[in-house]
Amino acid sequence: MRIRTLFWGLAGAAALALTGARGRLRTVEVTGDSMLPGLRPGDWLLVRTGVRPEAGDVVVARHPERRELLIVKRADHRARDGWWLESDNQGARGRRDSWDFGAVPDALIVGRVVARYWPRPAILRPASRQGDTGRLE
Repeated sequence: MRIRTLFWGLAGAAALALTGARGRLRTVEVTGDSMLPGLRPGDWLLVRTGVRPEAGDVVVARHPERRELLIVKRADHRARDGWWLESDNQGARGRRDSWDFGAVPDALIVGRVVARYWPRPAILRPASRQGDTGRLE
């Protein structure tokens, strides 16, 4: 199990290097159902930090009301006060997003999700660049 995790982590990092990603990378684990069906609890994501998101990107942000908590949401649009972040699965139990707490200030956006590396490796394609709700390849 440990070797497989290391392999897919390295494979994800190599894929990013091949796409010319610059900036710092970090990993986060998905823990809730709010981003189903594309992202599931237990998925591990590679996040490119220090980049400005675009509408349609899946992003990691600090929760505006609980700064120690990281959230994974889709950047729907840029509002006057920050980014409007929404869950893909609006029916998820306990779901909280900009419909509950408003726009998220730029300073709380940690980065843009570029890939899922475990357990089902895939490169994330933003929704705004393909005319649908986003997909993992």
